[in-house]
Amino acid sequence: MNKNVLSVNGGSSSLKFQLFNMPEEHCLISGYFDGVCSSSTRFIVRIGTKKYEETLTECDFAYAVDYLITFLIQQSIINSLEDIDYIGHRVAHGGEHYSQPVIINSQVKNTIAELTKLAPIHNPINLLCIEAFEATLPNAVHVAVFDTAYHQTLDEVQFLYPLPYELYERYGIRRFGFHGISHQYISTYVTEHCSADKPTRVISCHLGSGASICAIKGGKSVATSMGFTPLAGLMMGTRCGDIDPSLPIYLATNTPMSNRDVSEMMNNASGLLGVSGMSDDCRVLEEAGELGHSRAALALQMFEGRVIETIGAYAALLNGIDILVFTGGIGENSSIIRKNITDSLGFMGISIDEEENNNNSLFINTEDSNTKVMVINTDEQRMIARETIELIGF
Repeated sequence: MNKNVLSVNGGSSSLKFQLFNMPEEHCLISGYFDGVCSSSTRFIVRIGTKKYEETLTECDFAYAVDYLITFLIQQSIINSLEDIDYIGHRVAHGGEHYSQPVIINSQVKNTIAELTKLAPIHNPINLLCIEAFEATLPNAVHVAVFDTAYHQTLDEVQFLYPLPYELYERYGIRRFGFHGISHQYISTYVTEHCSADKPTRVISCHLGSGASICAIKGGKSVATSMGFTPLAGLMMGTRCGDIDPSLPIYLATNTPMSNRDVSEMMNNASGLLGVSGMSDDCRVLEEAGELGHSRAALALQMFEGRVIETIGAYAALLNGIDILVFTGGIGENSSIIRKNITDSLGFMGISIDEEENNNNSLFINTEDSNTKVMVINTDEQRMIARETIELIGF
């Protein structure tokens, strides 16, 4: 008997959702609320080939949940609240507590709340969304799917920092990694579509406003670029990624900037935006770079350089690459950035077909390339639905 699974992903001012009929994974509806808790909230939905868009006012998360369920009934997607069997909730941080999805109860919610100190922006919103959906759909089974869980296979060599070991024992200071749901989807997709080649060494490049790279061996995460927080690793849209760790201390000590100012700058005013001085959108920067804007071009070169460095490091860690994957908003859509990155990896025998790359094809490598290069549209919502069903044992 088929079951309906609603996958939800709450952000600081957004709520993404997809309703799947499982196990066939038929998507009944997908969409999002943008600008939640602001004076104007956009509600955008796709049902098959149809698109609906409305503007709402005075819309908080509780109102958004009620509005969504009412819309589903009005559009005859469901007949009643009882038609939604399970709800899979993306939760940013599960710490070391959760390496798998779990059915949500009061203890799980308390743990998510306790982990707010590790994810102060995301976990409170995730918990708020959970409680809003619980209030509207009390009879559904609610499942938490953690973005950090996939990286719980990292060994101590990878997840520990070279700090006094007592900091890990007492305060849990370690690398957690993020984008785990996306990287897990990529690993699963590669296994399903390249089974004849039996790829065991995969490097997944999730490149978007937030960006991370994951080294995958035998389907398991063995290294990842994000760390204790999502600020670490690659240069991103507005995040600086890895820098000299003394710099924040220096800035807070020797400039008018406070600790909060430095944190705000590193998270929201750095990366592509900070270097270019104009935008965190690589499409804007590519156009500006072609018109001679030197700092736009510089920002993209720096972004590409850090991706290349990380791929090279992970290739050494894996002792080679079977498949290199590009995903995320930039990875899926920017043929220019993919070309610039792979051109610098020619010494590894990686070669891409220019036409296939420009078409955003699934496979963009040439026939004589030592490594397959893929462009995969990540689907975190689908992965959440899969993880929910697998947990329930349906």
